[in-house]
Amino acid sequence: MATIFDIRNEFFNIMGYSMSYIEFFGVITGLAATWLSARAHIISWPVGIVNVILSFILYYQVHLYPDMMLQLFFFITNIMGWWRWSHPKEEEADTKKELKVSFMKPAQRMLTLALTVTGTLLLGSFAGHLHHWFPGVFSAPSSYPFADSFIMIMSILATFYMIQKKVECWIIWLLVDLAATILYYVKGIRFYSLEYLIFTVIVTFGLIHWIKEYRSYSNHPASSTIT
Repeated sequence: MATIFDIRNEFFNIMGYSMSYIEFFGVITGLAATWLSARAHIISWPVGIVNVILSFILYYQVHLYPDMMLQLFFFITNIMGWWRWSHPKEEEADTKKELKVSFMKPAQRMLTLALTVTGTLLLGSFAGHLHHWFPGVFSAPSSYPFADSFIMIMSILATFYMIQKKVECWIIWLLVDLAATILYYVKGIRFYSLEYLIFTVIVTFGLIHWIKEYRSYSNHPASSTIT
């Protein structure tokens, strides 16, 4: 018997597309968490924890294993981000006593590019062999392992920089969301595909909002700029 967490358990049907409970609520919590992040609101982290739990279960059922494993990382980093934003060092704090927005250094940008290429190739190869190495756990081959791995590696990097409130995290998220929109549409989880298409709009807003917030610090002599 299908449970509420089973992708086969239909919540409603819209234009012939069967919407499961887990896909629907996974999308809603994901959109909420992203919008709150774009607003630099600290509650985005606990909402994100709910989203990653639902996403972990869904990705396992559609054989997107790198995305599934990524949720374990997200679970931990949501806790880390929640703590980091709410406990900045004195010189890092904004007027709300939360972590300030800043930009990455050039060396960080070059390292990000190198990690993306290397990580995608290594993880894609690993994911492509999971069903051979662990057939009892992974009953089917990984779907689009390199595209899925690109999403995973870039998401890890974007999350790390979001924890540090780096503006460039939104540029990385934009690349992730565009790739995920296409991948999830092809895999048939089209509400998730629509979610990531909407994410591209929210991400663009987040980039603009964080840049504005960064520039606003110059209006407060007591606040120091960190890059």
